[in-house]
Amino acid sequence: MADTDNASSSRPRRKRVQNGSGHRTSTLSSMSSNGSFAATDVGRSGDESSAAENGSYDKIRGRYRHRSGRGRGGAWKEKVKSRRRRRGALPLLLAGSCLCCIWMIFKAGPLAMKSQQAPGNSESESAEERLKRMLAEMPPDSPLTEEQEQRLVSAARSELDEFPISIGADDGTNPGWETIRHPGIEALQHFEGADYKSPLRKKRKSAEEVAAALAGKKLRGGNGDNGAPEGEAKADGDGREGLMRVPKLWDPTPYRIVADEREKRSGISGRGNGSGTRRYLGNYGSRLMTPAESESIGSRVRDERTGEVLETIFVAVASYRDFQCASTVESAFLRAERPERIRVAVVDQIREGEDRSCSVPPRGSCEENPDQMACRHASQIDYLTLDAELSVGPVFARHLGHRLYRGEYFAVQSDAHVSFVRGWDTEIVEQWRQAENEMAILSTYLSGTNDHIDLETGERTSKSRPVMCMSDFEGEGGFKHLRHGQQPEGVPYLREPVLDPFWAAGFSFGRGHFVVNVPYDQHLPWIFQGEEISIGLRGFTYGYDFYSPEKSVCYHFYGRKDVPMFWENTSIYRGSGMYGMNRLNAIIKMTSPSINGETKEWIRTDEVKYGLGRVRDIQKFFDTFGIHVKEQRVEPHLCKFVGRPMQKEFMSALRANGMGLDYSKIHFQWKDK
Repeated sequence: MADTDNASSSRPRRKRVQNGSGHRTSTLSSMSSNGSFAATDVGRSGDESSAAENGSYDKIRGRYRHRSGRGRGGAWKEKVKSRRRRRGALPLLLAGSCLCCIWMIFKAGPLAMKSQQAPGNSESESAEERLKRMLAEMPPDSPLTEEQEQRLVSAARSELDEFPISIGADDGTNPGWETIRHPGIEALQHFEGADYKSPLRKKRKSAEEVAAALAGKKLRGGNGDNGAPEGEAKADGDGREGLMRVPKLWDPTPYRIVADEREKRSGISGRGNGSGTRRYLGNYGSRLMTPAESESIGSRVRDERTGEVLETIFVAVASYRDFQCASTVESAFLRAERPERIRVAVVDQIREGEDRSCSVPPRGSCEENPDQMACRHASQIDYLTLDAELSVGPVFARHLGHRLYRGEYFAVQSDAHVSFVRGWDTEIVEQWRQAENEMAILSTYLSGTNDHIDLETGERTSKSRPVMCMSDFEGEGGFKHLRHGQQPEGVPYLREPVLDPFWAAGFSFGRGHFVVNVPYDQHLPWIFQGEEISIGLRGFTYGYDFYSPEKSVCYHFYGRKDVPMFWENTSIYRGSGMYGMNRLNAIIKMTSPSINGETKEWIRTDEVKYGLGRVRDIQKFFDTFGIHVKEQRVEPHLCKFVGRPMQKEFMSALRANGMGLDYSKIHFQWKDK
C-alpha cells in the first residue's frame, strides 16, 4: 500500500501573493440573462472600512471585533484615545492611505488596475488597438523585456478577465467556430483511400442527414437546431465528407500580439504555427513557462457581497447518453461554496428522441422549477450537443470539452456520473495551494459513492482515497499500451497532496494553462485505454507534476446497469482504432517493436500541437519510474515508493519559484528489490 508512513512534510512554506479584480459577465444564453458590472479597484468593502476604524473584521467568525478586545473600557481610556487621535491619527491615516494606494497599484498586479484607462485610451478602444498603440510607443529595435510583455498583457486584463464567456451559437458568422474532420472518418479516409466507404451512410438515408449529424448543435440557447453554415458539411463524395463544426480552442488576441512581436524582434520563429497563447506560454513546451507568463492565465471574479476576489473554475464533463449527467452538473453548483466562480462545459452525446439531454435540469424545466442550480446559474453552463453516432470514445469527447475552455484560472475534468462533496471548490483549491507548485495537477481515480459520501447532504463519510502508482502493459500487437490498473486506496498519513507518477482521466484539477498546453489530441479515434498515459507523458514533458489529493472532492457512481456505452458504435468506425493507437504510442515514444517488419501507420497531423514538450525528456520519466519500453514491461511494486518515500526524495527538487520539479536534480531510478 502506498503512502503508509505517518509523517508530515517539513519543507519551508512560501507565500503566494493573490491579485484582485472586479469582473464583467457576458452571455448569449436565451435561458437566462445576466447583466454586467464595471470592474472596480481592489479595496475594502464599506463594512471592512468601518471595522478599520472601530476594530478588525474576523473573517473566520464573520463578525467584527473591537480593538480593545473586550469592549470600550473606562472613560479615561476614551480620553487618552481621543487625544492620541487628535495628535497623530490624521497624518498617519493620510500616510497610510498613500502607501496603501501605492502598494495596490504596484504590487497587486494588473488585475487591480484593470478599470483604469491608460493614457490616451478611449473607452471604446479594443484590446488589440490598445496593444498595437503601446507597441508603437516602445523602442522598435530591441527584444521585448519581460516587464514590457507583462505591461502589454496587463493592458488587456479587462478582456481576459471576462467571466463567464459563452462561445455562442454557430450561425456561420461566429468567429469562435471552425471546421475540422471527424477523427474516425479521417483515419479511414486516410488509410483506405479509394476503398473507403462512408460508415455513416449505412446508418442514414441521405447526404443531408449525414451533414446535419456532423455539424453538431448550437451551444446553450437553441440546442435543438443544426448550426452548420450552409455548404460547410457535405456527404456527397466531393472529399468534404466528415467535416464538422466545432468551437475553436481558446486563443485570445492579446497573447498572439505579444507572441508575434516577441518572435519578430528576437528573430526566433515559434515552434508551432498556430496558437499565439501557446507560443507565449513557452512556445509549445520548448521551454518552461515563466512565473509571470503562467500567472497571466486565469480569470477572477469579485464577490459582490464581501468584495472577495475568487479564482474561476472550469469544469469539463464528457457525457455519452448518460442519465446522470444533469445531476452531476447540479451537484457541481449545489455543493460548491462559491458557485459564482464555477463554469461547467458539457459535451453531451445523445440520441435525440431516445435520451434525456443533459441540458434538461434534473427536476424538470426551469419554468417549472426555477430554483434549480442549473437554472440559477444557466449563464455559467455550456452544452455542446452531438449525435451519439459520432462518438469514437472519450478522447475525442474530452478534446471537444477542452475546446470549450475560456480562460478560467483553474480547470477540472470529471466524468458525467459523480457526486461532489459540500464545499468542494474551496477544498480542492486549498489542497492545490498546499503543494506550493504552480505546475501541480491533482488527479486520481475516484472512489465509489458507496461508503464514501452521504448523497443527501454531500458530506464525506470516509477519509480514504486512491494513490496513482500502479501501471503495466496490456493488449496484444499494435494495441499493446501502458494502462493504469486498480489503484491502492487507504487513509492518507501525509496531510497534503502526495506526489505520484501518473495522471488519471476520471478527475483532474490544476491551473487553466494545463488545458491550454496539453489539450486532448483531436486525432485519436476509438481510444479508451491509453488516454491517461498520453496526457500524463505529454504533461510531464511540459513540466507538470502529478499529485494524488489528500481528500477526494467527488465520488463516482459504479455498478450502473443497462447504461449505453460508446462501444455500440464499433461497427460504424471499424478499423480506425488501430490507427488511433498507432498515433498515440508513436507520439509518446512507446511504439511496440515491429512484428515481421510490419509498418505501424499513423496520421502525423498536428504533431507539435498534440505532441511532447521539451522541458523534460520523456526517457527521464521511463528511467525514473522503471518503465522498459523496448521490453514492454515495468518494474513491479512501484507503490512501495510512491507516498512518503517519493515525497522525501523529490521535493527538494522543487524550484524556488514554485514552477515545478527540476528533474535534472533527481537521479533516482526505481528498481524492484
